[in-house]
Amino acid sequence: MYDFLEGKPAERRATRLVVDVSGVGYDLSVPLGADFPARDGTIRVWTHLVVREDAHLLFGFPDKKLREVFRLLLSVRGVGPAAGLALLSRLSGEELLGAVTSQDPAPLLKVKGIGQKTAQQILLDLRDKAPRLLATPEETVLVPRASPRSVEDAVTALVSIGFSDKEARRSVDSAAAKVGTEDLEGLVRTALRE
Repeated sequence: MYDFLEGKPAERRATRLVVDVSGVGYDLSVPLGADFPARDGTIRVWTHLVVREDAHLLFGFPDKKLREVFRLLLSVRGVGPAAGLALLSRLSGEELLGAVTSQDPAPLLKVKGIGQKTAQQILLDLRDKAPRLLATPEETVLVPRASPRSVEDAVTALVSIGFSDKEARRSVDSAAAKVGTEDLEGLVRTALRE
């Protein structure tokens, strides 16, 4: 549902982060010690939503790769969001994937709440998936620091002439990286050529 949130950090505790996105505060559970670097006071948080009968839980990560590791952990029988977050609070994504690749349960057993049975299940379920993710270089995402208003206006203009929302955003982001966002008309014109 949400791929990422971009806004100002409103509150930070050990494993909790509140991000203010245009006046709406999103409450996220985050790994202990996760660093969300700010640019011009704004941070980007890659998210994963867990829907339960009694709650919608939003988890946040500083990059896509760590979120993917979390999602892999959730695919393991017996590992829920709390255990996944505990694992990523104690181990970096590379350490966890390295343990799986080498089939070494020792690092996993250092995490509170992870016993021998769960550690072995993680090693078993992820042994074929971990090497691929470990080999994937971290994506560099170029995010133009644009005025949200001009970007949204440009996206709306493209959608109104038949672009899908996804196509419009991709074209506008690409155009903003080339011509900036001060001139809305120039931004739309350049986006039409992307």
